[in-house]
Amino acid sequence: MVKSEKEIVSEFFKIVRSGKEIERASEFMAEMVIAHQVQAENEYSVTRSPQDYSNHVQEMKDLYGDFLLEVQEVLADGAKVYVRWRQTGKTIDGKETIEIASAVYLVRNGKIVEYWIQIDRKGLELQKN
Repeated sequence: MVKSEKEIVSEFFKIVRSGKEIERASEFMAEMVIAHQVQAENEYSVTRSPQDYSNHVQEMKDLYGDFLLEVQEVLADGAKVYVRWRQTGKTIDGKETIEIASAVYLVRNGKIVEYWIQIDRKGLELQKN
């Protein structure tokens, strides 16, 4: 059975982005994915392999422990899927940290090939103080 783009991205969040089975990133991501990082006035793009992405999620686990990822909304329009989420974790000293973010994922041939992500970086910065 062929999965819809929305199902692919939803499973990616449930399995990989959640930190539960990061080693499965290649099931959902193309060999190289373009990641557009939108940080207010400083927009830039990087390419990530599934292994790079797994490492990225592992870094979050190292910083925030076994964080809780709550997907708040998933909308699909053809090959593009919008996801908004809230991630809650704890720093090494036990302080709760909340990240609010959203992204649009482009899916082609059953794999994520590109995404545009926006994260409330100022909110994260203020929680460090």
